[in-house]
Amino acid sequence: KVAKEKDVVDTLAVDPALLLIVVGSLTFLVTFLGCFGALRNSTCLLKMFLVILLVVFLLQVAAGVVGYVFTDMVMDRTEKLMREAVYRYREDQDLENAIDFIQKKFQCCGIESYKDWSHNIYFQCSDTNPSLEACGVPFSCCIHMRNQTVLNTMCGYGMQQREKDAARKSIFTIGCFDKIIWWAKNNLLLVAGLTAGLLLLEVCMMTLAGAQISWIKNVERREKEKETRSKSELRERRWFPAFADFNDE
Repeated sequence: KVAKEKDVVDTLAVDPALLLIVVGSLTFLVTFLGCFGALRNSTCLLKMFLVILLVVFLLQVAAGVVGYVFTDMVMDRTEKLMREAVYRYREDQDLENAIDFIQKKFQCCGIESYKDWSHNIYFQCSDTNPSLEACGVPFSCCIHMRNQTVLNTMCGYGMQQREKDAARKSIFTIGCFDKIIWWAKNNLLLVAGLTAGLLLLEVCMMTLAGAQISWIKNVERREKEKETRSKSELRERRWFPAFADFNDE
């Protein structure tokens, strides 16, 4: 059972399509509860919206604390997921597109180096590999000149057989793991600012939801008090005339 749950988590972490579907569904659910609850003045939906936001907020804070305290463990886990993504390259189109985007964006190749692609069955550098891409790297690892009009899609073929100095003329040789860490350190203020802005936005939404819940309760309480007062006045109007007639007799 534990192994199956672990496989599900790994699949969600590696497969970008499933991950986006899950995140999108949760986002739709939360926004629907908040929007519909505000339109209908439903304290039940607004309370659900507030509780879910609070849970998400606490999970994000906890993830940040855990990531800071257990940095090495997070790094190892991230590297493992990246290696699993390399292993599954060519088997999942969405995953393949995601890896190609990362390698082009960060100008990197593989996890630690371009030779990591030998762990993929299609790029494995061995005499028994019948693939045409054996000992090669994906097209997204290639360096493209700005004035280049015709792209050579076979530019990564046989690159694993070359030494680093010779290969760097045609492909990116630095691993994506180091490149992403380097980018995160150089843009630490940007990442921290975006994270703080997201958390602040969530706090504002929770505050507004709580304020609307309080306002709805106050309105309902005043309506009940007004209704009770009206019923009391109506009873008094019905009772006093009969009492007055009784005294006159």
